[in-house]
Amino acid sequence: MNSRFPRHPTRRLLACALASCLVVAAPAVMAQSTSATIRGQITVDSAPATEAQITATNTATGLTRKVQAANGTYNLGGLPPGTYRIDAVANGQTTTRTVTLQVGQTATINLSAGGLPETAPAGDATTVDAVTVTSEVVAETKTSEIATYVTNKQIESLPQGTRNFLAFADLAPGVAFETGNEGSTRIKSGAQNANGINVYIDGVGQKDYVLRGGISGQDSSRGNPFPQSAIGEYKVITQNYKAEYDQLSSAAIVATTRSGTNNFEGSFFWDYTSTDWRTPTVFEERADDKVQTKEEQYGATFGGPILRDRAHFFLSYEAKEYESPRTLTPGRGYSIDQLPDFLQAEAGTGLFNAPFKEDLYFGKVDWLIGENHYFELTGKYRDEEELTNTGGQNLPSYATNKLNEETRADLRYQYTNGPWLNDFHLTYEDSTFNPSPYTSGIAYILSNRSDNGNADFNNVIVRSGGGSDFQDKGQKGYGIQNDLTFTGFQGHTLKMGVKFKDVDVDATERQPYYPQFTYDVGTSLTQPIHVKFGTALPGVGDGSASSSNKQYGIYFQDDWEVNDKLILNLGLRYDYEKSPTYLDYVTPADVAAALRNSTAINNPNSGINVERYISNGSNRKSFKDGWQPRLGFSYDLFANQEHVIYGGAGRAYDRNLFDWLQLEITKSTFPTTDIDFRLADGSCPRPLPSPGTPCIDWSDAYFDPAVLSTLASQTGLGREVFMLDNNLKTPYSDQFSLGMRNQVGDWLTDVTISRVESKDGFVFLLGNRQADGSFFRPGFSWGPPWGQGFAPFGNLILGTNGLETKTNALYLKAEKPYTAESGWSVTVAYTYLDAREQRESPEVFSLDYPTVAALGWHDAEVPEHRLVATGIYDGPWNTTLSAKLTLTSQPPRYFVNCVNVDQPDNCFIDQYKPDGTYGSKQFDIAAMKEFDTGAGFKMWARADILNVFDWANYNSYQDYPGGFNSPNPEFGIPLAQALPTRTFKLSLGFNF
Repeated sequence: MNSRFPRHPTRRLLACALASCLVVAAPAVMAQSTSATIRGQITVDSAPATEAQITATNTATGLTRKVQAANGTYNLGGLPPGTYRIDAVANGQTTTRTVTLQVGQTATINLSAGGLPETAPAGDATTVDAVTVTSEVVAETKTSEIATYVTNKQIESLPQGTRNFLAFADLAPGVAFETGNEGSTRIKSGAQNANGINVYIDGVGQKDYVLRGGISGQDSSRGNPFPQSAIGEYKVITQNYKAEYDQLSSAAIVATTRSGTNNFEGSFFWDYTSTDWRTPTVFEERADDKVQTKEEQYGATFGGPILRDRAHFFLSYEAKEYESPRTLTPGRGYSIDQLPDFLQAEAGTGLFNAPFKEDLYFGKVDWLIGENHYFELTGKYRDEEELTNTGGQNLPSYATNKLNEETRADLRYQYTNGPWLNDFHLTYEDSTFNPSPYTSGIAYILSNRSDNGNADFNNVIVRSGGGSDFQDKGQKGYGIQNDLTFTGFQGHTLKMGVKFKDVDVDATERQPYYPQFTYDVGTSLTQPIHVKFGTALPGVGDGSASSSNKQYGIYFQDDWEVNDKLILNLGLRYDYEKSPTYLDYVTPADVAAALRNSTAINNPNSGINVERYISNGSNRKSFKDGWQPRLGFSYDLFANQEHVIYGGAGRAYDRNLFDWLQLEITKSTFPTTDIDFRLADGSCPRPLPSPGTPCIDWSDAYFDPAVLSTLASQTGLGREVFMLDNNLKTPYSDQFSLGMRNQVGDWLTDVTISRVESKDGFVFLLGNRQADGSFFRPGFSWGPPWGQGFAPFGNLILGTNGLETKTNALYLKAEKPYTAESGWSVTVAYTYLDAREQRESPEVFSLDYPTVAALGWHDAEVPEHRLVATGIYDGPWNTTLSAKLTLTSQPPRYFVNCVNVDQPDNCFIDQYKPDGTYGSKQFDIAAMKEFDTGAGFKMWARADILNVFDWANYNSYQDYPGGFNSPNPEFGIPLAQALPTRTFKLSLGFNF
């Protein structure tokens, strides 16, 4: 068990960018930019300036960028987010203005030399060179992006319990920050699953190529992907992102990290909550017991100058230690007191504890050489260990010990020269995910085979003993990406980029790791009726697969200011990936022959073209149709940025996860064996055992894994077979939107209607067929033909594409941004979703019907209504008060309906909504007091109260409706309560 608990410089640059530089970066697509851009007009005495130079200087780091205006217009890009003094010199006259730029923002700032700025909204007063000017947060209204900014003030002030910076992504309409039953977190946008998102930190995508969750390390983790104290701010783009964003089909989250400044600065924080600081869950109250819990987080930052105005450093460390409650909820309508005595002894009150530990490190060095050369070197290390897979139907002994580790590094070089900006990244990544059984030994699984007329005995009541899950998966490799921006054509911002990644993806999957013995509660508690175990196939492999993948991308983007009202965003990108393990795979000859000889599967009635799944090592091709047009517009009705109509249409391709593709190999090298054991009367537990599932006499000797393994085929005969479509496509979404953005005084409002159609989602279908090629038995509308494999093999699982979702949405947003002068802010985000899906998200196995089309359409398992509102207020005596309210409607849940049928095998996939108006509701508040001790040292204390009204939210329900003619009276009742209950959290720290 693993545990730790010269001449023509412009001409030369252009030649480099279009020729030799593309060879160096040959395989690359531009970096996802976190830099800000300012553009606008400059006038002198109300006339366009004939000659003007604009200089932007970062007031914290001294970074300086310059550009020459042309015909009264200017465009200055590549600015890291922050506060800038903008100096404009035109015709011998000057003007100065100070603004705060946000991540990835394109701000329109018109300047008037020789006088005051054309507009000077109220903001933070800043003194620069003895001239008092106004620092303003400039709203970005003239954009086609559906985007929401999350500022550092919101990250630091709003109440939250996890210190996961992504917890505030739900300030954007359409986006949800979800917490799973075991505390794992994920981001979802619309009706698409979490796999479709991507997070770009300092311009580099954090995509997970192997596992679910969208970004590496978030497949099923309670941990944070990045130290919150190292995040400066971020932007959530739900639609209309530009062509530079790759490997996503839903939301793009663009974040920038903090940098050191010209002053030495540091901080320390510690926050804590425990058992006595929270109210009990509903289930703890029933048990008259309270699980001992703890949530402790701590960390520090330090940064400052290496060379003033030239080089800086920044360091961050964060850790979290959790002990979280888990609740045992036996399946099939059973209670703990109905379990056998020895299982009751392990279950106790049914309340358990699941520990978790995470360490996060981040470091950054930046260096400005002259005014044209800027370097950044960043690195991140993440280390986690946690206990999962306990609670629900699993006793503590059946738990999984999960290790999660990640290292990333990024060397960035920016070169600027007049209207040219080149942004180059060299990246490295190494991410591993390794769950393994917490205890060793065989498993004891108690089931009730009487459900559904004894046809299926795999109806679990509770599990104990050695677990099933062993995985060792990850990705490791290098990447190059280069973005080139040119602003020398009046009215056009041209951006183009290339990207190449060479990443080794690998997976070891041994399922089940320990033998899984199933017992029938109505037959015998000492003699099993079934066993499932895995063994390595001699001479073939050990359940491992790896692939050296190559990823290529290229894009072009033109942001065209047609006039002072209309802006067109015209983009096109192309992505291509080569996965040798998939392309070069050869179907074993005996499998290919058996499939071709199967009169059931290789049958016109089956709807399966077997040749489409038999690979000879040369008949598979990589997907080559990854063209992605992205078009957007914004129209400023009165050319004053106050009322803007915007919209767009585009396509975005994601990717097929290696975790799906690898099953073709690992299932053939570490096959699973299923065996039934005869009952005391000599009969078999299932009336019609399949050829792939033999029924034999029981012997106690089979408790010895060495003896048990002799029952496995030494050639793989009888095993379950996974096969992939030889013409796999790549999942994508088509997106359409139209909206209007308004700026009224200090308030910003936004209303958008959108349509998103996601297509070609990856799916596994059951390839088994009846003898005549049909899927269902005559007279039956449901009942997958399990056991009807293709001799001499067992079940056939086919991987292909085809899953879809359709989402119509209404997004409403109102925001009064925070400024130090006003001292308060309010945000309100409302989402209405009319969403349909073909399969429960993110489930990839759709084995109940023969085709994707046969699955039909269902209401997406997302809330129809979602409201998120926040507020921040700077109170007296250096206090800050904040609050966050989240309300969602009840989403539908899936279940297999075997009750409302005329005969046992006519079950069907159905949906229901649990009782209650709200799916979840939570109101959190926070208050912080700062104590200024002088000499630049400030201490602070903070109190958060999460779920102030102690609303009970549930994340698990009794989804078993009962068997044929035997409805379950407890169908739909809650089984597990989502945390937090009302919880007090104390935080202490200091800044200097």
